[in-house]
Amino acid sequence: MKTVYWLIKREFWEHRGGFFWAPVITGGVFLLLNIMGIIGGEVFGVHHGFHFGDAGDLENLPRLINSLDAHQMQMVGSGLDMAMLSASFLISIVFCFVVFFYCLGALYDDRRDRSILFWKSLPISNTQTVASKVIAAIIAAPIIAIACGVLTGFAMLLLFAITLSLHGVSVWSLLMLAHPLQVISFLIGSLPIYMLWSLPTVGWLMLCSSWARSKPFLWAVVIPVALGVILSWFHILGLLDVRSDWYWREILARVLFSVFPGGWFKDTGLVQIGHDPQAISDFFSLSNAYSVLAKPDIWIGAVAGVAMLALSVWFRRWRDDS
Repeated sequence: MKTVYWLIKREFWEHRGGFFWAPVITGGVFLLLNIMGIIGGEVFGVHHGFHFGDAGDLENLPRLINSLDAHQMQMVGSGLDMAMLSASFLISIVFCFVVFFYCLGALYDDRRDRSILFWKSLPISNTQTVASKVIAAIIAAPIIAIACGVLTGFAMLLLFAITLSLHGVSVWSLLMLAHPLQVISFLIGSLPIYMLWSLPTVGWLMLCSSWARSKPFLWAVVIPVALGVILSWFHILGLLDVRSDWYWREILARVLFSVFPGGWFKDTGLVQIGHDPQAISDFFSLSNAYSVLAKPDIWIGAVAGVAMLALSVWFRRWRDDS
């Protein structure tokens, strides 16, 4: 276990730019864009004589909040929760690309620069090496992304509150309608689901990384896409009674895009939450998120991912590019 721990730290040291700085810089850019939007709004107001907060009924926003009914207050709180989650969503997109290309080069790069000879000379098994890379991809990297997303979301809400306070509008009572702890628990609690959901893509990319002699990206993408094209062609000709759309949706999408979190929501009935506050509340419900574990798709994909990781260990043991 201690060996795996140090191997994980090695992965973090070697890929600090992707695992740490990528989400940090993305969060900073997100906040910078919000600041630019606020400044642009202020300049627009000065040029057009618009001054927010001049009306008397806006000077005491808590009184206005007290006049809202339960449904309206739930709508405001849900809107603030979604605004906070938007920062995590943007960071997660960057994080997914980082994990995708990390897995794709995780085992190939060691063979390309011949550093695999050094690591094989140490008392470290191939299973420990592959396990450390998987843990770094589906546990360590998501935790860092979640932390950056939460801090960015808090900073955005704080920026929003300070801006309106400068106009004499107290919004602290408004921000109390948000549910930051619920958002945080949702993000952290969804991590085990993400670990299971991402296994098909992580397994496939690492299999290609350990097997391909060169250009693992082409092998990882061309093989499943070419198979889909062939199935679609046979289906159009009427030679196979196979629905090619099922392959594109259930096989190719799971093999290439499962590192993108949230794909399991299609099995929970919350693909479109609209403007219904109850639907937004259900979106942040871990009980609803974990209902996907009752579906066979996630378990079939996890088993397939583990099988491909086992093949990755085997290829790393016997692959010789010399």
